[in-house]
Order: sequence, then C-alpha cells, then structure tokens
Amino acid sequence: MKVANLLSEVAAIDSFKSYGKVTRVVGLTIESKGPQVSIGELCYIIIGKSSKRKVMAEVVGFRDEMVLLMPFTTVHDISPGSLVEATKKPLQVKVGSGLIGQIVDGLGQPLNGHELPNGLTSFPTENVPPNPLSRPRIQEPLSLGVRAIDSLFTVGKGQRIGIFAGSGVGKSTLMAMIAKNSDADVNVIALIGERGREVRDFIERDLADDGLRKTVVVVATSDQPALMRIKGAMTATAIAEYFRNQGLNVTLMMDSVTRFAMAQREIGLAIGEPPTTKGYTPSVFAYLPKLLERSGTNEYGSITAFYTVLVDGDDMNEPIADAVRGILDGHLVLDRKLANKGQFPAINPLKSISRVMNDLVDPNHRLAADRLRQLLATYIESEDLINIGAYKRGTSKELDAAILAYPSIIQFIKQTTEERVSFDEAVHRLLNEFS
Repeated sequence: MKVANLLSEVAAIDSFKSYGKVTRVVGLTIESKGPQVSIGELCYIIIGKSSKRKVMAEVVGFRDEMVLLMPFTTVHDISPGSLVEATKKPLQVKVGSGLIGQIVDGLGQPLNGHELPNGLTSFPTENVPPNPLSRPRIQEPLSLGVRAIDSLFTVGKGQRIGIFAGSGVGKSTLMAMIAKNSDADVNVIALIGERGREVRDFIERDLADDGLRKTVVVVATSDQPALMRIKGAMTATAIAEYFRNQGLNVTLMMDSVTRFAMAQREIGLAIGEPPTTKGYTPSVFAYLPKLLERSGTNEYGSITAFYTVLVDGDDMNEPIADAVRGILDGHLVLDRKLANKGQFPAINPLKSISRVMNDLVDPNHRLAADRLRQLLATYIESEDLINIGAYKRGTSKELDAAILAYPSIIQFIKQTTEERVSFDEAVHRLLNEFS
C-alpha cells in the first residue's frame, strides 16, 4: 500500500520547472516576465550568483502580461533578471498535535529557530468556509472562565465574537484569561501586526506556562511585510481548522482583524486597486468574510473565535468595525472610561451582545442577565444627578434599586487575571444577586 502511494506521488511530480525573470520592483511589488502562474501561487525568487538564495513570494496580480509578486520577507539583493521559479501550488504549513505549545511565524516556522517536531502533515493555508447546511447549530455553551462573559454574554461552541476596543484597554489581557481558563481542547492565538516588544510580554507575562501548554501562537509583527501579516491570519485559521477536523473544540483568538485589513489595504493599493472608504480598497471588504466565515462549526468539531478590532478614537462606526460587526455572532465592547476607573475586564454590558445566548441558557438565566443590564442602564442614565447630589432617594423606586445594586454590579463584572470562575459558579452568582 505504501509503495502504491509513493508511486502515485512520484507520478504527480512535475518533471519540468517553469521560470520567469524579474523586470522591475515598484513599491511593495515585484514585476516579472513569466512564469505561467495563477493568483495565490507560491514562487521562489532566486537571488545571488554563487549562493543561489531563494526568497518566497506569492502571486498577487497581473498587469498587462507581467506577473505581480509580493515577497514574504524584505528583499535587498534582488536585481533585474533574477529568476522566478513557479511551484504550481499555494502555501502550505505543517500541522499536528506536536505543534501545540509552539510559537511560529506566519509561514508556520518556529520563531526560536528550532526544527518543527516530527509527525506533522501539510495543510493549505487558504480553505473554503464550511457549507452553511453542513454547519451544526450552536447549542452548547463554552465556559470561558470570565464571569462577565459566561453570565451576561454566554458564548456557544462555534460562535464568533468580536472584541472592540481602542489601544491599551485590556484586549490582550482578556485574551490571555480566556486562553488559560476556557474549557476548549486547543487554543490558537494569532498576533497580527503586534509590536515586537509586546509579543514576549504577552507570552511570558499574560499567557504564561499554564496558557501556552494547550496553545499554538502565530506571530506576524508590524515590521514584517504586509503579505506576511496576511499569511499570519490565514495560517492561524488553517491550524484551527485542522484541529477542528480532528473533532476538537478549538478557541481561535486573533489580535487584530484591523491590522489584517490594513495589510490587505497595503497590498491592494500596491497592485493598483482604487481606495474607497477611508482609504480601504474593495478587496479588504471582500477578504473579511472569507477569513471570518472559516471559523465556526462543521460536521467534525468547532472553532469558537474571538477577533479583536481596534477602533480609532473609540469610534465604533469606523468602516472595519462596522463590517466585522455585521459578520460576527456578537461583540464585546471594552470601554476606556471603565478601564480608567480600574474596572477590568473593561466590558461594557450595555454595548455588548451575544446573538446566540438565548439559544443556550434557560429563562431564569436570561431574565437575571436582563435585570442586571436594566439596573445598570437606569444608574448610568442618572449618574450625573447622583454624583452632584441632585437626586433625592424615594423619588424613583427603580433608581433607588439601581443605586443599591450598582456596587454589586461592578464587583460582579470585575475579575483579576488570577481568578478562575467556572460557568456554573458565574451563573449561580448571577441568579443569587440579580434574579
């Protein structure tokens, strides 16, 4: 049987290699005359006369009869006439259980320079989302270990949630809490466009050994080419898809979708796309659903996904935030005002929502969550009057109840990074205090 497989693989090998030649470099793109390739195909640019170093690049478009390539790394030694070798296949990464606990780059290679463990298999980075009719409905809650989310915005296995926040409001800390405390079998965390300094801080301080033990981290820092940041997001999603196909419940966390969109905008502008909304090219809004729809459930397992979205100036209606919110199954809004008050996680219960919560919880749980939000909304509406002493107790029974409950609400939402709360504990406390 093995001999037959080997023979079939040998028969599939192309005995001819197709080459082209670099003609010029324009901005981020490399133009070459030939080879015969298709969009998304992986190519090698051969650099140097003696060492013959190969640089990986991807076909991103065509102009007249020229092939437009974009390299995965910065290219300094490229020259006119450098050979371009076609591979006849798209990018693939190595995946398997041996990858758990590893920190890899956007191409799936270890960041520490070591070799990947044996026993891994090749898996394409770009895949088609599951057929809508083959997706099982989301009917089982996933315990995340974060009291405010489990009780007020219950997340189901296979749900996709956006985390919307400005910079420095606690997105990374919340992601680390979910990675350490959730009941998922495997975590895949993608750090896309992060500052290089923050990568090690996140892994060693926020994630620590407890979180890394069942996690694969994919890193594409902000100094890397736009294509590498795109591939970081695609590679992380592909790794999550592989584990989902093994029947596992996977948690995928991507920080951030905004930097993925910015990288796609760079590529789009470089190949001649017209800028549209706030300078974003049409391909950005075409790629977002292709990326986000790949997570969720399929007939084997589930990917519960959390995508962080940077909102400029805390503007929740900027183009990327608006597009992502329309695709996902709910969103958590981290409020800077709450963070400034020392409330972490800084989740604003009045601006956040889980679109599948009603299918996952019983009526008593739902009523208690609604009651907490109602009390908080009543308090916030009259907060200024309360603070300046203009409100007299007894004027409104509802407001009196809100004032009495407000300290309990804040204490309920607050949670330290070391505190782990089970789903049952979170719901039990919610029912006891607010039902």
